[in-house]
Amino acid sequence: MEKIIHDEKNGLDYKLVGDYYIPYLRTPEAPKVGRFGMMYRDYLRTHKKVTYSGLMLSGKLKEHIEDIDRQAEDMFSQLVDRMKQAEGITEQLKATNQMEWVCRMNSIRNRAEEIVKSEVVFA
Repeated sequence: MEKIIHDEKNGLDYKLVGDYYIPYLRTPEAPKVGRFGMMYRDYLRTHKKVTYSGLMLSGKLKEHIEDIDRQAEDMFSQLVDRMKQAEGITEQLKATNQMEWVCRMNSIRNRAEEIVKSEVVFA
């Protein structure tokens, strides 16, 4: 059985190994996010290393990435809905000409994704 103690002064946990206590460091739990959150995490890790390290060390990385993912998904959904309305894409079109509907929806989704990536993920 592992013996782990908590030091109130510095807030760290220590694990008894042989006769010595060594810092018991654990990696933070990975955030449960979608594609935008994963893109954002990779962007931070690659291009904003200081911000990434600061958030990770403060324990706020998971919460921050989940928040950005939520914002991006909300924006994406709203953009797709508005573009569908503006371009007149309806369930009627889907019922009568599925291929046309798929082509137009793919176009809308691609454009909405690019907007979200440029304004939220890579901003």
